[in-house]
Amino acid sequence: MFKKVLIAEDHESTNISVRKTLEDLGIANKEFRYYCDDALKLIEIAFGQEDSFDLLITDLSFEEDKNIQKIAGGRELIKAARQLQPGLKVVVFSLENSIPVVDDLFENIGIDAYVRKARYDAVDLKRAIEAVFQNKKYRSADLMQNKRIENSYDFKAFDVEIITLLCNGTPQKNIPAYLQQNNIKPSGLSSVEKRLNSIKTALNISNNEQLIAYCKDKKII
Repeated sequence: MFKKVLIAEDHESTNISVRKTLEDLGIANKEFRYYCDDALKLIEIAFGQEDSFDLLITDLSFEEDKNIQKIAGGRELIKAARQLQPGLKVVVFSLENSIPVVDDLFENIGIDAYVRKARYDAVDLKRAIEAVFQNKKYRSADLMQNKRIENSYDFKAFDVEIITLLCNGTPQKNIPAYLQQNNIKPSGLSSVEKRLNSIKTALNISNNEQLIAYCKDKKII
């Protein structure tokens, strides 16, 4: 198991929970820092003394206060820490539940695990640390489920057409007229409504605005 762990987290209650999880895993050497600048400084000192941390657990968002920081958030902390210590393992522990944001952390920042703060997150964090120690990637089960849902819908040309129209400001009730003018079928309002509702249900999206934002994020439109 990891011998030396650094936790960057500005909420004291979360630190208590993380401390208990690490103790359950038998990790005695652990440091906690409330600010990203302080966390990076500790990484630098440990690295210089050839007593590096094995694992960094960090939140993404840190509240601003009177102590102005050069490093404002977890994403920047990870990048700075990895520049100094490329082999440092990283677990992100955050409230963020956006699939594109989490995907970006894995693909472009190279994190090892993502645990969402939610019910049973202590158990989830323990599993993540154990997986990362075995050189495996890990993300919370609910995020994996959301990702499967997002990947389960196959957008057709008709879907892209009507969502693009919505994105460009065309009221839903006026879409049938455009479809008829351009000989696109089906063109009835009921068909358009059923199609949009089907997409939103498949993706667990509640309204057209969220659907448009999702399609932009995924570069579907």
